[in-house]
Amino acid sequence: MKKRKLGRTGPEVSAIGYGAMGVSIAYGDSDEAQSIDTIRYAFDQGVTLFDTAEMYGWGANEKIIGRAVKGFRDKVVIATKFGFTRDFGVDSRPAHIREVTDNSLRNLGVEQIDIMYQHRVDPNVPIEEVAGTIKDLIAEGKIKYFGMSEAGPETIRRAHAVQPVTVLQTEYSVFEREVESIFPTLRELGIGFVPYSPLGRGFLTGEVKPAAAYAENDMRRSDPRWQPGNYEKNKAAVVQLTALAKSKQATVSQLALAWLLAQGDDIVPIPGTRRKERLLENIGATEITLTADDLKCIVEILPTGAAGARYAHASMIPEWT
Repeated sequence: MKKRKLGRTGPEVSAIGYGAMGVSIAYGDSDEAQSIDTIRYAFDQGVTLFDTAEMYGWGANEKIIGRAVKGFRDKVVIATKFGFTRDFGVDSRPAHIREVTDNSLRNLGVEQIDIMYQHRVDPNVPIEEVAGTIKDLIAEGKIKYFGMSEAGPETIRRAHAVQPVTVLQTEYSVFEREVESIFPTLRELGIGFVPYSPLGRGFLTGEVKPAAAYAENDMRRSDPRWQPGNYEKNKAAVVQLTALAKSKQATVSQLALAWLLAQGDDIVPIPGTRRKERLLENIGATEITLTADDLKCIVEILPTGAAGARYAHASMIPEWT
């Protein structure tokens, strides 16, 4: 597995990481034992970045990650997050950050969290106060690196002035490109970038189906990009991307991940899967080289990203500041 460094001062990790959200929430029922087996298999294949969050099952997902990596914990980087409330509000008050950090340490069964992200910016708490709390937790040895998620350039700069930000995590794929406007800031400050939903929540795979075909507990059932009108436009784009992928002897998922990797050597996508065969497909993207013509063709197919909004619920939309 090829390696990449997360930011100027961050850890070296596998070029493709593992996003664990779908193990517990959002994509229908899952098999915990199968997921643990897949996570361990990911490590065997060279994956060393594992991403979870308090919100993913309110500790349940962290516990699964902790059990899965117990035998090789010192050889991997574990990232988790604070900042959401159970009603999908935000809470980044210092006392809450400390409470979540202590809970996450217990859930993961670790002595230190490698990367602690603020899951969403809290408009009610000055970012300097958040960064200061993280700085204290780093000094106490509970956290190693500070990450932010879905933050805008000015907020990042203000936080970075108090406690250096190692990495930003935000949705990014050929379907969602708004975050590209922040890249100059990240590169100026030496901050790494981790795209979540790098496969468009599964749309950029060979198994996409209309919204109504998904289970009631699958977020894609209400995702705007799967709704009539948007679905057909996005499916047509995936058909074109699939044809390009075949010309590279690759799958559309591999093409989408290779496109992300080509956007900079400071980018480490975190696709999630419960299946070993899909995991192998994802990490196979590191062996694909896209030419300038390939990259141009992909942008021509999706010049501004996918049809449809990112989220069905306004409370989930980040407030970039």
